[in-house]
Amino acid sequence: MSDAHLSARRFDEGNSPVELTDEPIELGDREPIDDDDPPRTGFRRRRLVLGALAVVALVGVGTLGTWAWRIAQQKDARIATPEQVAGLRLDSSDRAAGTADYLRSGLSADISLDSSFGAVYQDPADTRRSVLIFGGTTLLWQPERDLESLFELMADETAAVSGLRSVSPGPLGGVMKCGSTGGEGGDFAVCGWADHGSVVLAMFPARSVDESAGLLRQIRGNVQTRH
Repeated sequence: MSDAHLSARRFDEGNSPVELTDEPIELGDREPIDDDDPPRTGFRRRRLVLGALAVVALVGVGTLGTWAWRIAQQKDARIATPEQVAGLRLDSSDRAAGTADYLRSGLSADISLDSSFGAVYQDPADTRRSVLIFGGTTLLWQPERDLESLFELMADETAAVSGLRSVSPGPLGGVMKCGSTGGEGGDFAVCGWADHGSVVLAMFPARSVDESAGLLRQIRGNVQTRH
């Protein structure tokens, strides 16, 4: 039987003849890939999505780690009331003690604290410029929220604090805010700080907001410590 006869042979079922070529056999419906073609769009998109998810995951872990580290650093705070601080002298008179106790009690009723304090500091150069300071220590998950609660407490006792704005908290970190409010002696500045271990508010009669913010940073640096 000749080769010509074999190439012309058909299957009994009537199918088309098998064509023999020099091209390699391809399985399925895949198209031949040209080395000069760009990567497939679907594959590239999947890689981009996976890369973006990895970045988001890393950022989330980093943010959580920073937050946990900040809590661990700030949570064990202590507040002292030394005899002298930032050029001021502790007022131990009965009137000052009564005022400080009143402020401390009002704070404790509004915010649950492990320890609380209240104190009045006199300015030796001008008795009108006394500083009333009160607050306490505990583990705070949301320091800014608790500081705002303290400003609301102040509003209940006197008048609403206006012009409230964030100021630099200094090297101890956390959040510090200042504003002004009115009283029997006229307007006065109100500033406070909060971190994950403490929350404190202070009133500054006869002082501007900017001066009060700077003075509170000095006071804080002398009265607050951490374990």
